[in-house]
Amino acid sequence: MKKFDPSTGIHDYLVFGEFGDVNPSITDSSTFTFHNPEKMEEVFDHEIEGCFLYSRHWNPINKYLSNALARLEDTESAQVTSSGMGAISSTILDICSAGDEVISGRTVYGGTYALLKNFLPKLGITTKFTDIKNTAGVESLINDKTKIIYAESISNPLLEVTDIPALSAIAKKYGIKLIIDNTFSPMILSPSRLGADIVVHSMTKYINGSSDCVAGCICSSNDFIHTLTDINAGATMLLGPVLDSFRAASILKNLHTLHIRIKKHGENALFLATEFEKLGLKVFYPGLKSNKDHDLLKSLMNEGFGYGGMLALDVKSYENASRVMTRMQEEKVGYLAVSLGYFKTLFSSPGHSTSSEISEEEQQKMGLSDGLIRFSIGIDNDITLAFERIKKCLKEINFL
Repeated sequence: MKKFDPSTGIHDYLVFGEFGDVNPSITDSSTFTFHNPEKMEEVFDHEIEGCFLYSRHWNPINKYLSNALARLEDTESAQVTSSGMGAISSTILDICSAGDEVISGRTVYGGTYALLKNFLPKLGITTKFTDIKNTAGVESLINDKTKIIYAESISNPLLEVTDIPALSAIAKKYGIKLIIDNTFSPMILSPSRLGADIVVHSMTKYINGSSDCVAGCICSSNDFIHTLTDINAGATMLLGPVLDSFRAASILKNLHTLHIRIKKHGENALFLATEFEKLGLKVFYPGLKSNKDHDLLKSLMNEGFGYGGMLALDVKSYENASRVMTRMQEEKVGYLAVSLGYFKTLFSSPGHSTSSEISEEEQQKMGLSDGLIRFSIGIDNDITLAFERIKKCLKEINFL
């Protein structure tokens, strides 16, 4: 026996207890039954809310998680995917066709850069990379082939803050879509409230928070999510970036602690950035009052969640960066690893890892130093201990 919740459009199995289970049950099924062939034919013709067909399309636990993410980003709807790149590529491919153009920020995640620069041109979709903070420059690149402006709310790895309302005004003026990757700043920034049409995340990072799975999501209007999941032409339906049900259930549980984790990541990162600055180091962190984007971030952010857990430190050479990172791992500051959002501190040299897809010439244009270390600051209870260990490592290579 089932009950139907009209507020979510989801059927729940009735269980013992007055209300039900505290966690939604995992949908361990690839396909779903119908009472008659006519209803099945109807679902193939158009989506019926609360009626599930096949798990490449929707299933109950993925729908639960998607609804929670839509509430997180304050959008009408959302869809989960099997990776952040699955979310990004499906979104772009659903909007663009051969001959169309994208305008993208120059400082974006290396995988996104490679998709836009190297892969999509094979399909006839080209990208103009630019300084996304120069809004006049962005507008000057728009023509009748432009379909998307793409940017990261806080850029990877230089932590530049995007003026989302300014880009939104430009996008609306020309009738094009503004896509914002909000991976670095869930809860801190709400791009949809600031004018973004579509918000994407790599849920692998902060949203999940435990570095034990790969996942992504797309948050947007009901119409756009319906377009993505259309049985006959939708990008996510036909490309098939399906998130496993067990992982969806796990992420949904972790989502409940996101606000606590984000606050602690930000608290620790601000402490370290402040102390690094006192030592005279070149540090990139928009929470610092000296940072060029501090005022912009203050004007856009949701109060109470901090300035984010990502910071970058320039130690001037890759040799210095390699030696420091090796020693930091030995001193148990954290781990030499890519990705972010883990409860332990992670660090890497982006020019030689997560941004290595970007040419050296382009890295120089965007201001990415060969000695840059990108930190994803953990949720250590005593961050002062980590600072003392980092300082020790810097002294050992005679950088302090």
